[in-house]
Amino acid sequence: MSTIVWQPTPVTKADRRRLNGHSSCVVWLTGLSGSGKSTIACALELALHERGVRTYLLDGDNLRHGLNRDLGFSADHRAENIRRTAEVAKLFVDAGVIAICGLISPYRRDREAARALFEPGEFVEVFVDCPVEVCKARDPKGLYRRALAGEIKGFTGIDDPYEPPHDPDVVVKTDRTPIQACVKAILHHLEETGRLGLRDNAAGERAAGER
Repeated sequence: MSTIVWQPTPVTKADRRRLNGHSSCVVWLTGLSGSGKSTIACALELALHERGVRTYLLDGDNLRHGLNRDLGFSADHRAENIRRTAEVAKLFVDAGVIAICGLISPYRRDREAARALFEPGEFVEVFVDCPVEVCKARDPKGLYRRALAGEIKGFTGIDDPYEPPHDPDVVVKTDRTPIQACVKAILHHLEETGRLGLRDNAAGERAAGER
């Protein structure tokens, strides 16, 4: 029998949301390396910050410098990378903050496991859709070049698969859509589902639950 018991706290998620003046959720951006996840995540955080919305950006590469620095890129390590990131994002959501996560997160099962940690409507999956050939041409970090040269093994899009979401909340096609238009599409979804204010949040949560 476990000796670990959950400790209730006097201040609730609803209390923190009321204090912040807006709801909270995680915006999970998934897509190939070079698809534009980090660029969109940064632009989205800035747009929300300028609206007075409390945010925190959890960038996949940044997390691998600290929290996830002991993890590699095997399927098991990728799953653990997603699990840890989702648990941290859940704490931010509980704090009444909009957490923005930008990770390749290539496997559907791992993204669905992340979604399962949240209440209905709190996990907003954004598919940053960009053809691999365009990502290869961009190659902002030189990773595709190294993977094609055999210097990196298990690289998503080269010798490891990427499984696109079946039913993402938002799709942005970065090979044909400007970054600010992509951000606008995400903001529109957050507005329509009541994530940016408390007045219409109950209706937004009902709509998300019916999705």
